[in-house]
Amino acid sequence: MAEKANGGVQSVERVFELLELITDAGGDVTLSELSSSTELPLPTIHRLLRTLVSLGYIRQLPNRRYALGPRLIRLGEGANKQLGALARPQLKSLVDRLGETSNMAVLDSDMVIYVAQVPSLHSMRMFTEVGRRAHTHATGVGKAILAQLDDEVVRGIVTRAGMPTPTDKSIGDVDSLLADLNLIRERGYSIDEEEQEIGVRCFAMAVPNAPTPTAISVSGPISRVDQGFADRAVPLLRDAARTISEELNQS
Repeated sequence: MAEKANGGVQSVERVFELLELITDAGGDVTLSELSSSTELPLPTIHRLLRTLVSLGYIRQLPNRRYALGPRLIRLGEGANKQLGALARPQLKSLVDRLGETSNMAVLDSDMVIYVAQVPSLHSMRMFTEVGRRAHTHATGVGKAILAQLDDEVVRGIVTRAGMPTPTDKSIGDVDSLLADLNLIRERGYSIDEEEQEIGVRCFAMAVPNAPTPTAISVSGPISRVDQGFADRAVPLLRDAARTISEELNQS
């Protein structure tokens, strides 16, 4: 294996570059699309892809496109569990201080997946639970994540995933979503106003500098999760997001 001057292994770096390019492209690409997105020689790309296909980390579709393979699922699930374990103390602190359920979610392809939750002591079953996948445009965590991305990236995500409307308060078109994302960027947090479940409000905030787009939230019934709740929750969410970010980026 070729060694780099910084001590890294060049072939390993190239493998992860290809995996990240495929992920950024939405999960599948052509060989020519990969070639135009990297400075790697075409024979090198082809050789690495063949190896990844043989190992199950990449699969070749009938239309000759390359897609992420099933063996990555186990790795991703393990990483998500570790991420959730790292964040759990901060989520528990939010529940202890605010009394409502706290969650963490990450962007997974074109959806969000909930990777950690600390439930409220109040007996109320809500949509959010660990392992649940949801559309980005209809959740507080999803919109907090989308607000960190460029508008064209957002358009690509919701075009591929679709924009179903779980409630009559859900956002159902891209332009309305982009307008809401601009508000989120200005104030620094997102609000799910009964967009996923009638009667449930959620305040969410992105985790800055996370290795994968990540957000945390607190949610509960609109009777308790009101403006007064927001005034207390937003600073606590900001502190928790900052702490999680620092722990994720410790070398």
